[in-house]
Amino acid sequence: MHALHEHGNGHGHGNGHGNGHESSRGSRTRRAALPAVAAAVAAVSLALLLPAPPAHAFLPENHTAITRQALASWEGASLGQFADGRDGAIGANDKRPYFDLGFLHCDNADFLDTPGYPRSREQANDEIIACVRSSVVRFRSAVAAADGLVDADGKVIPGANDLSEPCAWDEDPGRAKCAVYEQLGRGWHQIEDFYSHSNWSDRADSGPVGIDNPPGLARTTVTDLFRIRTWAGLKGDDWIPTVRALVPRDLTTGCYPDLDSTGSQAPRSCPGRVRHDGVLAKDGENVARARVDDNFRHAFDLAVADITRQWDDFRAELRATYPDHRRGEQMICALTHDDPVHACP
Repeated sequence: MHALHEHGNGHGHGNGHGNGHESSRGSRTRRAALPAVAAAVAAVSLALLLPAPPAHAFLPENHTAITRQALASWEGASLGQFADGRDGAIGANDKRPYFDLGFLHCDNADFLDTPGYPRSREQANDEIIACVRSSVVRFRSAVAAADGLVDADGKVIPGANDLSEPCAWDEDPGRAKCAVYEQLGRGWHQIEDFYSHSNWSDRADSGPVGIDNPPGLARTTVTDLFRIRTWAGLKGDDWIPTVRALVPRDLTTGCYPDLDSTGSQAPRSCPGRVRHDGVLAKDGENVARARVDDNFRHAFDLAVADITRQWDDFRAELRATYPDHRRGEQMICALTHDDPVHACP
């Protein structure tokens, strides 16, 4: 299985109350954009009837705090719908069956530059590519879904922006505001997880480097791997060679017993591999790797910085894609305000 390897712009969107005022171009885009992710996860759902494994993402409260810091200018109800790590868009990938797809958490890109390591650098790169691709697909879908927020003259469509009932993150067409939130939340979740699940900003513990103490890259700036707006602007998967070239030789994420991009599942103990649990993950502040050199704080802060970048880039894309009648600017206003009909005249 190669889920999320599609080349198109997207798939279905969050559900809720539809409206009859969406522009014809936006309606055609969403009808043509089949729910590829929903189909992909449905194909593996029978293989996932297992007891729930331990959490393998930033804890929900950490996803909440990261996203709220990055989107601090949003109004309360809108921010609550998006940034709640348990029930909001940013936490949607931690619900099954998405939970069990490792590339939606940047898992299984493990590699150690030592003879006999059971995974090659190229295999690890394939999982990084799958993780990045999942964000590229969602970015393209979010831009398309935003077309339903305002009419052709830039006027906010009331029903499309109604948050009187919670959004449901189930890939079904519905309120445009929920649709955009779902696409962004599902695309940004793994970006946040990358910093927790990788050694990008880490320092290793004292003692020998190995599968139980992988090297740390100690990077202090966000990674170029997630230049999502740039990659989304290229045709299909033309961005992949550039991303492959950007992967540092010693970059690793942790092995976790979920499905990788080929549909393979590692044994729970991940024998002979750099493990997520107990070795590399910094999902909370009290796990071993998190306490080394304040690794948790380094990962947390870079996740905030990267989501800030992603939001800035998404706004820039809306302005560029929908310049007529300042529609892009109105879309941004609608996404960030609780009552955009009155706040975004």
